[in-house]
Amino acid sequence: MFGSHLSISGSMTNALREAELLGLDCVQVFTKNQQQWNAKPLEKGAIDEWAAEMKRLKWGGGGGHVTSHASYLANLASPNPELYKGSIELMRIEIERAELLGIGLLVFHPGAFTTSTLEEGTARIAAACAKLIKETAGYKTVMCLENVAGQGSTIGRTFEELADLHGRITQTVGTSDRIGFCIDTAHAHAAGYDLSTRGGAERILAGMVGKLGAANIRCMHLNDSKTPCASRVDRHAHIGEGTIGLAGFAAVVNHPHLSKVPKLMETPKEDKKPDPSAGPCWDQVNVERLRSLVGSSAQTFASVKPIGGAAPPTKPAASKSAATRPAKAAAAAKPAAKAAEKAPKQAKRPRV
Repeated sequence: MFGSHLSISGSMTNALREAELLGLDCVQVFTKNQQQWNAKPLEKGAIDEWAAEMKRLKWGGGGGHVTSHASYLANLASPNPELYKGSIELMRIEIERAELLGIGLLVFHPGAFTTSTLEEGTARIAAACAKLIKETAGYKTVMCLENVAGQGSTIGRTFEELADLHGRITQTVGTSDRIGFCIDTAHAHAAGYDLSTRGGAERILAGMVGKLGAANIRCMHLNDSKTPCASRVDRHAHIGEGTIGLAGFAAVVNHPHLSKVPKLMETPKEDKKPDPSAGPCWDQVNVERLRSLVGSSAQTFASVKPIGGAAPPTKPAASKSAATRPAKAAAAAKPAAKAAEKAPKQAKRPRV
């Protein structure tokens, strides 16, 4: 399943409707303003409207069609008692809102240990997650630890750090049903896992699955990286236009243990509110690039280099049928791929 993070501006259900218009299989949303600590309780009318749209789309039943991303304000590793307590309360709100909406996955960044140590920060994250899981016993929403690029004192840069967190949490709560992982390709690449070649990416993915466990990887963020491998700088690029390139994504979308994992894009959106009827927008172009890689052989994209700074896709005249949009998006994606194969040496590398 391929999808994208979409806006809930105006109404939570707008994200579901936009995902349908864009031809996506899944979607990621914020269930509240991610820049605010508090949020008004969800009204019954909003919950009912959301449930009706989910039913219409046949996206219910815990199929992983919808993922929620927690606020970036929360820092479960903070040594500051007030911030730590507030972060736990904020995460509880995030879990409760996801549960009310029937959203099965809640992605969050583990946190940063700041003035303390890695060990102390890791212990605080594990204790906070265990507390939250115990206090929401009976809930179905799974908390997904997301890997990070490794900037500053953030925790979760390596698969070993993530595995350690998962082990501590499950040991405390006695089950792994409520805790999993979300793996971001741009973060992994910036953290030092070189995904720029098909073979290299396949080896890294095999190690990742072995370390974290296939069943625990509940969703992925598919983003190219504007910064080089091991830069530890988190900057997302369009699929195939960063330092990962199409070869790395070919490895991801064809990995046997990741085939059913929801794959969500958090790529730039030059068109804030794309109008799918006017032609392909960036989400459509990116998802068609990913879909075109499914089933590709190990050699097909071995020589593809980063495309560089491509211009936003042009919008042709509005189509009369929504059914023609995926085909147009695929057509828009082909010139960029051909350009990468014909003249990889002339492509400008993204600025760090």
